[in-house]
Amino acid sequence: MLNKTLSRIDAFIDWSGRTVSWLSLLLVLVTFTVVVLRYAFDYGMIALQETSTYLHATVFLVGMAYTLQQDAHVRVDIFYSRCSRLSKAWIDLCGTLFLLLPFMLFISWSSWQYILDSWSVLEGSREAGGLPAVFLLKSLILVMTTLLSLQALCQVARHMQLIIKHKTSTD
Repeated sequence: MLNKTLSRIDAFIDWSGRTVSWLSLLLVLVTFTVVVLRYAFDYGMIALQETSTYLHATVFLVGMAYTLQQDAHVRVDIFYSRCSRLSKAWIDLCGTLFLLLPFMLFISWSSWQYILDSWSVLEGSREAGGLPAVFLLKSLILVMTTLLSLQALCQVARHMQLIIKHKTSTD
């Protein structure tokens, strides 16, 4: 049952990461369009410029859990790369339990009112001609903390399984 749940969460994180990665292509196209319009035609569109900001934020905020799943986050590998599989499981378990999950809880808690305030007025762009859905962009903060926490919990379960398996095999 646990492995089935973990697999479903992993599959959802994988799907969301791969899906949002396509926004990178759209981000390049939008940014290219902004540059061409500005420098070739001396024409600027606030909404188009803000679209690149929205796309950039979406790729990073939604893609963080996928990056964690793929073990592609930046880390200092001076000692970690030399560790055994069991030592790596302990390091990752402790890092997740004592750093990542508390940090996600803190971000969720500290951003909650910020996001609610934005939703209460259906906050839009401060710029004339800007995008009207800043409240949706701010909501991605909670999407990020939820997805990253789910992926972290999957990794905690998997690391604990590895540690328990190793302990039972050595006893």
